[in-house]
Amino acid sequence: MIYHISKRCFRKINSFYHNVANLNDAFNSIYEIERSLLRRKPTLERWSNYHMANTDKWYFAYTIDGDTITIVDACHAQNMHDNTPKSLNL
Repeated sequence: MIYHISKRCFRKINSFYHNVANLNDAFNSIYEIERSLLRRKPTLERWSNYHMANTDKWYFAYTIDGDTITIVDACHAQNMHDNTPKSLNL
């Protein structure tokens, strides 16, 4: 698989963590999407046009085109609610 990580996803993870070990854990979990992190129906309305996968700490919105997975957004588990704008402003 080929993985593309959007700037939005990167900024969400980077702004949440100031600790490099935690950053690595978050980004490493991306590479488990569609492997051990299975596809789920999105629980956020603003992600309704995407696939969703999650670890215990992070939720990811993504698309699949052939063998390429593009992660378009990320949200930490403690922030998973739908009170942010529906547009991802990509």
